[in-house]
Amino acid sequence: MEGGIPTADASAFRDCFNLAWTNPYILRLAFSAGIGGLLFGYDTGVISGALLYIRDDFKEVDKKTYLQETIVSMAVAGAIVGAAIGGWLNDRHGRKPALLIGDLLFFIGAVIMAAANGPPLLIVGPSPAKIRGALVSTNAFLITGGQFLSYLINLAFTEAPGTWRWMLGVAAVPAVVQFFLMLYLPESPRWLYRKGRVEEAKALLEKIYPAHQLETEMQDLQESVEAEIKATGSAGKITYRELWSTKPVRRGLIAGVGLQFFQQFVGINTVMYYSPTIIQLAGIASNQTALLLSLVTSGLNASGSLVSIYLIDRTGRRKLAAVSLSGVVIALALLCGIFYHTTTNSPQVTPTVSSYLQNYTCPDYSSVVANAKSWDCMECLKASSPSCGFCASGTDKLLPGECVISNDTVKDACQGVDRLWYTRGCPSKTGWLALCGLALYIIFFSPGMGTVPWIVNSEIYPLRYRGICGGIAATVNWSSNLVVSQSFLSLTKAIGTPWTFLLFGVIAVVGVAFVLICVPETKGLPIEEIEKMLEDRAIHLKFWRNALIIWRRMSKLPEKKFYFVEL
Repeated sequence: MEGGIPTADASAFRDCFNLAWTNPYILRLAFSAGIGGLLFGYDTGVISGALLYIRDDFKEVDKKTYLQETIVSMAVAGAIVGAAIGGWLNDRHGRKPALLIGDLLFFIGAVIMAAANGPPLLIVGPSPAKIRGALVSTNAFLITGGQFLSYLINLAFTEAPGTWRWMLGVAAVPAVVQFFLMLYLPESPRWLYRKGRVEEAKALLEKIYPAHQLETEMQDLQESVEAEIKATGSAGKITYRELWSTKPVRRGLIAGVGLQFFQQFVGINTVMYYSPTIIQLAGIASNQTALLLSLVTSGLNASGSLVSIYLIDRTGRRKLAAVSLSGVVIALALLCGIFYHTTTNSPQVTPTVSSYLQNYTCPDYSSVVANAKSWDCMECLKASSPSCGFCASGTDKLLPGECVISNDTVKDACQGVDRLWYTRGCPSKTGWLALCGLALYIIFFSPGMGTVPWIVNSEIYPLRYRGICGGIAATVNWSSNLVVSQSFLSLTKAIGTPWTFLLFGVIAVVGVAFVLICVPETKGLPIEEIEKMLEDRAIHLKFWRNALIIWRRMSKLPEKKFYFVEL
């Protein structure tokens, strides 16, 4: 149907993969483009594990949470820059040069970060990698797969000299591979056709489609490009005032931008960027163990992207988003309870009696020794002049331990007698439940809110406004991502880890209400009908409204009226 939204169910993906496998040329195209998604996923995921070892090597980073947040969020900032210039670069010079430039920047960034001798170079290193994922329809799975790969590689290098340098430097390898593959691949047929290079576009399509299908594909390409040029030509006259005064566009923007906002502000990328750190805050002392356990969350995230392919056109966008956010609320409530128990039941501090630690008693603890009975592990870790750590009891980590100055000498002395050393969280008998909470969070989030905001934003806007509205929504997404990743550790330090997760949970509750009230169901509807729906009715309170309409049409039954709340 003209103007309709093509669906992407499981059979469509199987057909796509089968075509790629039987046609070596398409396989090369898919492989070359697929590396881009993996690269971006690796770039955003690798820092979560590398950060554990960067903090060990650079004490300035360990002491200043804003430096940790800035190192983590620079890849996101790079994505915002990439999103801003990627469209212009693609249109002006084609996707091939854009990909080559992206690979070059990625390689340079990986080398800079791997060779960094301090925080400034670690902050400057990440590159604007967003433009490399534009060629693939399975970008969400490739990105989450890249994040899972980064956790595996992080774990592999935990015993290697230089640890985090290898973790960050490995990213240069796939960038080089994609760079050389792209040198031998052509431009996209659409770009060639738009530039008047029709014969080149046709020759390229001949390598992809059988002869009996070629003319149909050329006709479709011509119609699509002409419609795009027409829409783009008129889009130059669009103002933000026009966007807001046009009822379907305004309502579509509220739904699309709101979904992108809630996708980030329920805390998904704190879970993905800081997963090993969160596990350590729950009482897991070892870097290696924290990384190993984090594989669970990254693996579930990648699996959830595949589950979404199955669910998205069976349950619908709106229902899937609402169920997803409802599950996130439950998971965040669980995490809040777990961390509240962990922080309020940490082991007590005992006066320093170990001979190898007697000269290193925490000064803040010494100054209040008369009231030292009120000190526990959490109070010890809050000490700041200088920073202090908790050396757990050698017989049982839940028994009272010693609060001492945090430095490498004391750390080695504590660990040298098989005692656990804590600087980011305290021993807890329920800390392992934090992993269950993180896993539950990902199980609910990934199949729904992980993909629904992007799909809805690709469907909900009239063609004339799709480019500018999609750009606004993407900017809100990446900007929200940056705010959350840049503030998470500061929030945990300022108000505590349990209350940080409670804050995310409250936002998720608001998100559920927003989806139920403001987001229409776009599943299976052509753009003309979506536009009419937004024009006539803004807010829908029934999950099943769109499903009933479609069923009545198929059954040739009269369509009944439904009542909606007007915006």
